[in-house]
Amino acid sequence: MNRRTPLIIPRADHPISRSLVSPNALRVLYRLKENGHLAFLVGGCVRDLLLGREPKDFDVATDATPNQVKRIFRNCRLVGRRFRLAHIHFQDEIIEVATFRALATGEEEPEPEPAAGGEPGEGERPRPPRHLVSEEGVVLRDNVFGTPEEDALRRDFTVNALSYTVADFSIIDYVGGMEDLRRGVIRTIGDPLVRFTEDPVRMLRAVRFAALLGFAVEDETWHAVLELAPAITRATAPRLYEEVLKLFLSGEGERVYQLMRQTGLFGHLFPRFSAWLDRESDGFPHAQLGKALEWVDSQMGSGEPVSPPLLLALMFGEFLEERADELAASGVPPQESMSAAVAEFLGEQAPLVTVPHRIGLAVREMLALQYRLRKIPGKRPQAVLARNCFAEAIAYLRCRSLLTGEGTKVLDWWERYARESVMPPVEGGSGEGDSAPRRKRRRRRRGKKPPAS
Repeated sequence: MNRRTPLIIPRADHPISRSLVSPNALRVLYRLKENGHLAFLVGGCVRDLLLGREPKDFDVATDATPNQVKRIFRNCRLVGRRFRLAHIHFQDEIIEVATFRALATGEEEPEPEPAAGGEPGEGERPRPPRHLVSEEGVVLRDNVFGTPEEDALRRDFTVNALSYTVADFSIIDYVGGMEDLRRGVIRTIGDPLVRFTEDPVRMLRAVRFAALLGFAVEDETWHAVLELAPAITRATAPRLYEEVLKLFLSGEGERVYQLMRQTGLFGHLFPRFSAWLDRESDGFPHAQLGKALEWVDSQMGSGEPVSPPLLLALMFGEFLEERADELAASGVPPQESMSAAVAEFLGEQAPLVTVPHRIGLAVREMLALQYRLRKIPGKRPQAVLARNCFAEAIAYLRCRSLLTGEGTKVLDWWERYARESVMPPVEGGSGEGDSAPRRKRRRRRRGKKPPAS
């Protein structure tokens, strides 16, 4: 590999100050340095600090191996198989430490490992390979250690490959990330077709960073996403679920949605739902998803958290309600029809984007409760307030009311009822919501003392 001369930006020419860096991350950097190792802040935290944004977390890269890191830090835990990482646990934060990696090609020869209780050379068994690629070119394991330059070159995008060192507080740039940061461009490092084949999830990351930072995707990178969008399903279904949450809970979910529709990624992740979005109902397109995501973005922007079940209910609720109505028209009871619609949809999605069972149950309960909310007051309204999903069901109703203008009367009644129902229990009462009467404790009769002998 031809060595590159990095661009070094001295402290006087960049805005990153140690006061902006997590104290725990600084402890890790200095501790590694004191033990004779190179250690840099890397990735998104450097990018965000240069853009004046507050990083969500601070990642460290070092020339120390995971086992060396573990020996230095007593509060260290080693995690991961595809990428072997060290997690340094502090009271309120985890600092992730990765060893510099090389962009290996092909499968590395596995190293021999002595069998349990045996001497080296006797009964040796091969260790798992440090670098392993599937037949489709997807990297399954990548633990080939390298240099800081090699580590920068194997990262996904130029703006994520910048490093900050506490040795002289400078920024190190091997790949032109500073220029792309200045121009507002998302560009892969190397051939985008190769990089997206290695890890298809990088296509989702390109979309997320473009939406989150307000950047444009560079032309060659964009065309590679268009070409390889069908390959997104090669990533594991549980991992894609986690990526979907990152995409739509980023605070720029509506922009993410538009980019995913343009690239075709959305249609490959949610084929049946995407086909439904393309159809019109009563001459009108299905436009509520984009508006619902705008509501989610506004909630995130104001510091109001949106849970995964609520996000999924808002994204797919209109589609699921329509499907539930079809099942109800065929004779299925309303409550059961919604349960059947949710189960059917999540079952179809499981091979592509696997929603955890507990999340699916929460979505089902939230949507099924909408039928009960329409009956005001109905029987035992106090029991409705006690449901675990009541607050999120009301949030769902509030969003749908804002989008459609329907259900305002129902929403107002339940919000007023919830406010007025916060009252202490009434002694001796027998109405709904009253505390149950306490059972009088029976006194046990004392046995007679035996006569003195």
